Amino acid sequence: MSIPTYALVAFSNSGKTTFLEKFIPALKSRGLRVAVIKHDGHDFQLDKEGKDSWRITQAGADVTAIVSATHAAIMENRPTPLPDIVERIQDVDLRIVEGGKYENWPKIMLYRVAAEKPMAAEPDECFAIVTDANITTTVPVFGLDDAEGLADLIYRTIK
Repeated sequence: MSIPTYALVAFSNSGKTTFLEKFIPALKSRGLRVAVIKHDGHDFQLDKEGKDSWRITQAGADVTAIVSATHAAIMENRPTPLPDIVERIQDVDLRIVEGGKYENWPKIMLYRVAAEKPMAAEPDECFAIVTDANITTTVPVFGLDDAEGLADLIYRTIK
């Protein structure tokens, strides 16, 4: 069975990460194993200059991995499509992509009036909406503080 994947979509500085900080514990309290993939439209820097893994990457490794007793990271030092990375994540009950609005996953749109940004998707094309605005739509709408309500919907949908 394929792992359910949802895209949490909104423009930068709209509150996606803030909502995830409430939503992830709500999902975990239901016994779900959750993966979150952060899509970054910029050229982020994961490694620290001068560290061994950075030096290996600088030497030209196409893939650099670092593993400890409690963490692991694989750095793809080449263009890798977001869906390919998401599909590699296994042994979880749910994957949430922070971003990925152009991908073909059910969308949870976050829209906050104070962010003064447009909606990142058409409301009726979303799986659910998290907002502080009055939006007329046929899909479920949750308040910005209602991570529990959305977690209930996700749980009922995937279980």
